Amino acid sequence: MRRRFNAFAVLLVAFALLVAACGGDSTEETTTTQAAAQETTTTAAPETTTTAAMEETTTTVAEETTTTTAPPVVRADADLVIWADDTRTPVIRKFADEYGAANGLTVAVQELAFGDIRDRLIVAGPAGEGPDIIIGAHDWLGQLVTSGVLAPIDLSAVSDQFSEASVQAFNYEGQIYGLPYAVENIALIRNTDLAPDSPATFEDLKDTAMTLVDEGKATLPLALQENGNGDPFHNYPLFTALGGYVFGLNADGSYNPDDLGLDSPGGLKAAEWFGQQAADGFIDVDVTYDVMIESFGQGNAPFAITGPWAISQPDTGFAATGVPYVVEPIPPVEGGTPRPFIAVQGFMVSAFAENPLFAQTFLLDFMASEDAQYAMYEAGGRPPAQLAAFERASENPDIAGFGEAGINGYPMPAIPAMGSVWEAWTNAYQLVLTGSDPDQSFTDAADQIRNLIGG
Repeated sequence: MRRRFNAFAVLLVAFALLVAACGGDSTEETTTTQAAAQETTTTAAPETTTTAAMEETTTTVAEETTTTTAPPVVRADADLVIWADDTRTPVIRKFADEYGAANGLTVAVQELAFGDIRDRLIVAGPAGEGPDIIIGAHDWLGQLVTSGVLAPIDLSAVSDQFSEASVQAFNYEGQIYGLPYAVENIALIRNTDLAPDSPATFEDLKDTAMTLVDEGKATLPLALQENGNGDPFHNYPLFTALGGYVFGLNADGSYNPDDLGLDSPGGLKAAEWFGQQAADGFIDVDVTYDVMIESFGQGNAPFAITGPWAISQPDTGFAATGVPYVVEPIPPVEGGTPRPFIAVQGFMVSAFAENPLFAQTFLLDFMASEDAQYAMYEAGGRPPAQLAAFERASENPDIAGFGEAGINGYPMPAIPAMGSVWEAWTNAYQLVLTGSDPDQSFTDAADQIRNLIGG
């Protein structure tokens, strides 16, 4: 039912990442970006650039909210048009230059705010003003594929060069809709002064953490953000370790919306476990992202469960605060393996591409290469999806630690049914973590979700 995804087919070591938003520019952290929409046309001739103001875009782990008041983007006059954000545009432009020069084509890289790309494609594509290629997050597939604006991509020639999970993330109803370039997930961050040794089990981790609090050496046993109302994304590796799951899998590896696992035996066992951890004072529903960052960053928490954005964030990130840390997998919970959500970003081809053959050739021959994938990693900080590029990046111990932590992870479901899950699931966690009956809370949430999906 829940077939393992083997996130990194080869444990070259592992990966880490930076900031962004799962539905948008990363998996987790809420980020607010303000950028200008820039249009850059690349040919063998000189480059031309025009700009238009973009409105602020806010993205979060579970959902993305985008407000746009800028005028629609007009397709550049070029043989191949690509939409990308400000971080990736310079990298893509370099390889677009090479592709254009090698094939006698003009290639335009138009810059948009990451959070605007999805909605603008839905409008501009059918109107004939959209790009041939976009970059985006794999969990956009539910909206983009059902809107009819994406075309499948044949990755058979290069798929063995990528981690299995990164390719599988772009599987929608048995077809692949993206060339991955980055993968990210959460992991355990351990303060090596407070906890010098890696815990063999989650039970050992809890004992160590609670002892440090009792001795006055720490104030928070586990910096796990719950945001005052429960956080299904950050809780997921612990939920899965105890046998829970959000959706089961079909034979082709795609998610099955008819198989909801919140009230499965494993899901209810996990709900009871979370209730006990809250009662013990180990998991605190009031821990927000800021509390997590501050408590671990100032040496007041021995353990945190979070993503690389918490390490690399300027000023407040763990790397900036100087707290001694190591990134490693979350240890087994009651013997079960934690399986975090994995977020993947990649290149997608518009169903309305004027030159779909150019688009596919550019992606497979240029952006699938080790050099291109590593350059994307250097620009954005996310671990490469391409295995050879990832091996180079994993010389960074943080990259290695996050990669190892994600090796058993599951791609974030991209199916439309996932949109019916977050609110009820979050509410169920809030009830459980504040003392309500776990079985009833998760059973009611599952019933609500099934009604939403069915309705």
